[in-house]
Amino acid sequence: MLLKKITLNNIRSYENQEVEFSEGSTLLSGDIGSGKTSILLGIEFGLFGLQPGQRGSALLRNGKDSGGVNLEFEVEGKKVLVERTLKRGKTISQDFCAITIDGEKKELAVTELKNKVLGLLNYPIEFSKKQNILYKFTVYTPQEEMKQIILQDSATRTNTLRHVFGIDKYKKVLENSAVVILKLREEKRIKDALTSTLDQDKSEIISKEDDLQIKKYDSILLEEDVSIKKKIREKIQEDMQEVTKKINEKRNLEQEVAKTKIMISNKQEAILNNQNLSQQIKNQIQELSQIVFDESKISQFEIEIQALKKEKDKFSEKNILLNAQITSSKIKIEDAKKLEQKISSLEICPTCLQDVDAIYRANVLNKTHNEISQNKNLVQELEIEKKVLMEKLISLDLKISQKHKEITELQMLKIKYEGMREKRNRIIEIENSNLYFEKDLLILKQQIESLRSSVFNYSKYDAIFEQKQKELEEARRQEKMSEIRVAELRREIEVFSRQIDEMKARVNKTEELRLQLNHISALEDWLSKKFISIISTIERNIMVKLKAEFSTLFNEWFCMLVSDNFNVRLDEEFTPIIEQQDYEIDYAYLSGGERTAIALAYRLSLNQVINSLLSKIKTKDVVILDEPTDGFSEQQLDKMREVLEQLNVKQLIIVSHEQKIEGFVENVIRFKKENGISSKT
Repeated sequence: MLLKKITLNNIRSYENQEVEFSEGSTLLSGDIGSGKTSILLGIEFGLFGLQPGQRGSALLRNGKDSGGVNLEFEVEGKKVLVERTLKRGKTISQDFCAITIDGEKKELAVTELKNKVLGLLNYPIEFSKKQNILYKFTVYTPQEEMKQIILQDSATRTNTLRHVFGIDKYKKVLENSAVVILKLREEKRIKDALTSTLDQDKSEIISKEDDLQIKKYDSILLEEDVSIKKKIREKIQEDMQEVTKKINEKRNLEQEVAKTKIMISNKQEAILNNQNLSQQIKNQIQELSQIVFDESKISQFEIEIQALKKEKDKFSEKNILLNAQITSSKIKIEDAKKLEQKISSLEICPTCLQDVDAIYRANVLNKTHNEISQNKNLVQELEIEKKVLMEKLISLDLKISQKHKEITELQMLKIKYEGMREKRNRIIEIENSNLYFEKDLLILKQQIESLRSSVFNYSKYDAIFEQKQKELEEARRQEKMSEIRVAELRREIEVFSRQIDEMKARVNKTEELRLQLNHISALEDWLSKKFISIISTIERNIMVKLKAEFSTLFNEWFCMLVSDNFNVRLDEEFTPIIEQQDYEIDYAYLSGGERTAIALAYRLSLNQVINSLLSKIKTKDVVILDEPTDGFSEQQLDKMREVLEQLNVKQLIIVSHEQKIEGFVENVIRFKKENGISSKT
């Protein structure tokens, strides 16, 4: 991988800055706090995004709601552009992510983009969920972090390096193997317990199969007994059906007796009703014979009604005339009142257009008053005359209505007289009907006596039916008990069969478990006695080889940086051991430059070991050093030229505020910071 360009937008102290990188060695120069390290943080963010535990506020510029990084690099001839943005909300989080490879752009999720970059850099897949620890130790490690690794306790440092080298997988394998062995032993104990009753279960199956055969034989005998009892019950039911037929015949006869009684009662009631009806008709004839009827009165009343109607018509015409006169007088009164109102307010004559004389107006008004008074008197006289006339009309209506009523009564009486002949004929018909009813009564009484005799003959079947019913209930009870016993026996057979099948299945499963137990025992023995020993040996050999290579490189780099007669090496836990004249010197007693030399030598040797071990990673061609000369003397600064030449990488980026380093590199990019904003100069 070779870095090409980075663009920072509202990242730390940068507002909008573009930085291009060349091959060879490049120095990012500037005063302390000018923003050099922000470039390195931007590169790491562009490649991998925010790391676990890293806050977006450490990158996004204060007071800004959004920002981002565009990072261009080349890997195996592919041109890659990674775009990442940050957005301020309740917290600062990653917003937009995209990657462009040889002009083909894809928007991806944060995790997808990180996996894509790891794939391009050919980092092992197990590093996808870890912090960028492999990148830190092969490309860019802040100097203070390397010093922290050296000063950590040996166990933490060893575990960290195991993690970096990817050897922690052997420890994980051993831990997992121990867990598997524990689980296998637990599984052995469980399967031992599950298979302990295998022989007993086989014996119990044989015993239950013998019991099952006995129950099947008993079931056959019981089924034959049920069949016999069923035939007995069916014979009793057939007998009961015959008795039931006789009882039904008796019930039919009893119903006939009841029907005959009803018919006799109806006949007797009809005779009595006819007698009552005949007497009523005779009484009506007697009443009519006592009334005197004169048919000539009807004609007389009709003549009187005609005379009354003519008199009424005369009065009605006179009433109409009176109404017309009253209406005419009322109209005249209204017209006179209107004229009076008009004359009272009239000043100029509308015809001659002259003033109206007051005397003339008074005469006209006086005349109008007289006319109104006369008409009102006339209306009163006419109203009185109309009232008298209306009383006469009402009286005539009452007389006419009374005459009509008398005519109706006479006509009704005439109809009754005309119906007397029909009533006499009806009496004869009723008497003849009663003679027929009396003959029917005699026949029905004879029939009912015959039916009662037949009912008595069938009465004996009631007792027979009761006896048969008791016999049937007992037969059913016996049959039911036998069926219940058969059902119980069948259920027992079914349960026994199911138990035998379940026991056989359990025995088969137990035999399989025994085979599994043998396999587990063999596997547990192999893991505990062979596999763990092999893995431990492999891990130990790898760690010995890495430590030897690491220690050799560490000594070489340190000797380049420090001219004093120091002898440095790494112990079994990768702790730097510094000796001078056979005396071991504590790290804390070294000078600042010597401690920096230790950290830088550790860093460079670690880089070479990792690149050698993980030779397929694509970041071998780039190394970034952050303030690698902190605390160096002038003599040590001069030796940095030799160190940089020995690195032998295509792209070396150094962050330093030491001006002397400018003479050791091919390219220099200078930065400054004014009013809190960093920029290139």
